[in-house]
Amino acid sequence: MHCRLTLATLAVPALLAAQTPPPASRPAAKAHRVDAGPAIDGRLNDAAWAGAPPLSAFVQHEPFDNQAATERTEVRIVFDRDALYIGARLYDSDPAGIIRGEVRRDANLKEQDSFLILLDTYLDRQNGFAFGTTPSGIEHDGQVTREGEGGFGGPATGTPQVAGGQANLNWDATWTVATSVDSLGWVAEFRIPFETLRYSGGSPQTWGLNFSRFIRRKNEEDFWAPVPRQHSLYRVSLAGTLEGVMPPTRRVALVTPYALGTLHRDFVAAAKTDAAVDVGVDAKLGVTPSLTLDLTYNTDFAQVEVDEQQINLTRFNLFFPEKRPFFLENAGTFAVGTPESVELFFSRRIGIDGTRSVPLLGGGRLTGKVGGLTLGLLDIQTERVRDQEVILTPPENFAVARVLKELPRRSRVGVIAVSRFNADSTGDRNVTVGADARLGIGERITLDLYAAHSETPSRTGASNLANLSGSYLTRNWEIGMAVRQVDPDFNPEVGYLERPTFRYYNVRFLRHLRTPNVGWFREFRPHVTFRQYDDTDGRPQSRLFHFDSHFVFANGAFFESPVNFVREVLRTPFQISPGVVIPAGVYDWVEWATIYNTNLSAPYAISGRGTVGAFYTGRRISSQISFIARPNEKFNATVRWNYEHVVLDEGRFDRVLLGLRLAYTFTPRMYLQSLTQWNNQNNSLSANVRFGWLGPAGTGLFVVFNEGRETGPNHRPLDRALAVKFTRQFDLAH
Repeated sequence: MHCRLTLATLAVPALLAAQTPPPASRPAAKAHRVDAGPAIDGRLNDAAWAGAPPLSAFVQHEPFDNQAATERTEVRIVFDRDALYIGARLYDSDPAGIIRGEVRRDANLKEQDSFLILLDTYLDRQNGFAFGTTPSGIEHDGQVTREGEGGFGGPATGTPQVAGGQANLNWDATWTVATSVDSLGWVAEFRIPFETLRYSGGSPQTWGLNFSRFIRRKNEEDFWAPVPRQHSLYRVSLAGTLEGVMPPTRRVALVTPYALGTLHRDFVAAAKTDAAVDVGVDAKLGVTPSLTLDLTYNTDFAQVEVDEQQINLTRFNLFFPEKRPFFLENAGTFAVGTPESVELFFSRRIGIDGTRSVPLLGGGRLTGKVGGLTLGLLDIQTERVRDQEVILTPPENFAVARVLKELPRRSRVGVIAVSRFNADSTGDRNVTVGADARLGIGERITLDLYAAHSETPSRTGASNLANLSGSYLTRNWEIGMAVRQVDPDFNPEVGYLERPTFRYYNVRFLRHLRTPNVGWFREFRPHVTFRQYDDTDGRPQSRLFHFDSHFVFANGAFFESPVNFVREVLRTPFQISPGVVIPAGVYDWVEWATIYNTNLSAPYAISGRGTVGAFYTGRRISSQISFIARPNEKFNATVRWNYEHVVLDEGRFDRVLLGLRLAYTFTPRMYLQSLTQWNNQNNSLSANVRFGWLGPAGTGLFVVFNEGRETGPNHRPLDRALAVKFTRQFDLAH
């Protein structure tokens, strides 16, 4: 299998585009212009709403797609010279049954009543912006990239993924929402400034548009533009249209300075507390209406939550997600590969060296649309890190260039280049180049291709990557396949590989069986997955046969009962725990599991997974349980317990990981959160406490306390830090 992506392959979507028929009929809305927008107070009695005709023909997406919604929804749309306004009257025959949910920003909208807006401002049928709220008036916003990148690929449990199922919720924009609950139901009123959005030039414009309403007590989701239930709202290609929008020429000039004060003490290496004060600045500039330049100097992420600890019983890397806001914004533009498996660009490689944070001197990012192309350029410079005269981390430069062409019928083609070089050593560098394409065939079939090549001076062997995957998705079936090869010297140093050098095969079949005549039960999903990893010379590494039965209940609870047939081939001995070494050899075993959660919108819920069975030369019992308490809309708590009991011929050990997450949300813009974790492997206790008082676009005041403590016989503190950060956004365009 050779890593080659020919021009003919890349041209397939272009040939398809030339044959694309006119789009099917979709609902259309007309934006109503007003001289002055309504006051945002959660009521629709302002005169500005009077001339806007209501949109009310909502249909069910769940549980019975294309049937009439059981509750009436009316939406009105107006705009003035500065902003788009959307008002929704959500009638409810049982207002007492409305579930208000949490008041935390970007809370899960499926665990409470909610209303969500999708805007495709370029009308490219693949990308957009999402704005949502709940009866509690939270702000929920995200960027939708390439229909949420839905399709085949998922965890070993076989958990199904809907196409277009995700949005980047780490994008925090400047906009306003207010809600109210009354005897008729509830009301949501939005003001979305045009400067928050990106759009092409010219006026008037037509945008893609869709709405969803979720009625939690019924577990019912209603859409304005119908979307088959195997897809989500983020299936942008099936959205309706909003006509007559006349946005101004986009002028964006936002400057966000910060000031940071820290106190830090390392109890192991130093006897005194270090104090420091620092400043930095971010800027966002609109180069054109559709192109934005982000600049950052002395970048800081003090307010970001720490990682959740994990237990690793494999030979391979654990995946920890990116949480830093600068890298999360527009992250979809730079995404090439398979998430959590092979990613050509993985931003956690920048500014993080193992467990050490590396200061970012600064950098810039240019993203947007130019001549029908999606463009992404990123350049970041890190600082040198010293310990007296010893250089711990050299100064490095990281750069990414991405160009993408979106085509009709959910298709696209793109290229990417990623580089890292050591400013202190010309021989220490790495470059990865790649190309990717997606081919949509009708509404059911999707093919994804990507290929890449890396160059590292110290590696002279084959260094290519190739991937082909496809999915077939209907109301009743999910079928997927994937083939992937990673050569021995493929080395994307600014990317992510789940394991080195492999050839991978995956086939999956899932059936959706609805039970419309059983009120308490929603769906049965039997499915089977085959997955195999080989060396590139064909020698086996790992194999999995996964058989599962997934039961989904009407209230949102579910239960799975998978059985896995596993093979692991060890070429060399594997130290799975200190003093426990598994010999080289071929190991086969069977394991049974249960995966479950109760109704997560209830005040108290449980979710978890348990596994029992053989394991290498012995046996294993695994348990992961989360107890969730949400007694009111302001407070929630989660207790997480992970336990691994392993008995092998070579020895036995137990792994325990405890986590306690607490959150109290005073208002949608003020919160107090904590994450406390303990594990028995290194007998350590860590605590992360964060207070946030938010302003526009995620700015504001943040106070963060961190402590690490040994819980063994010494019971001593290891590390303690306090940070106070204030950041404020200034709009220089007004």
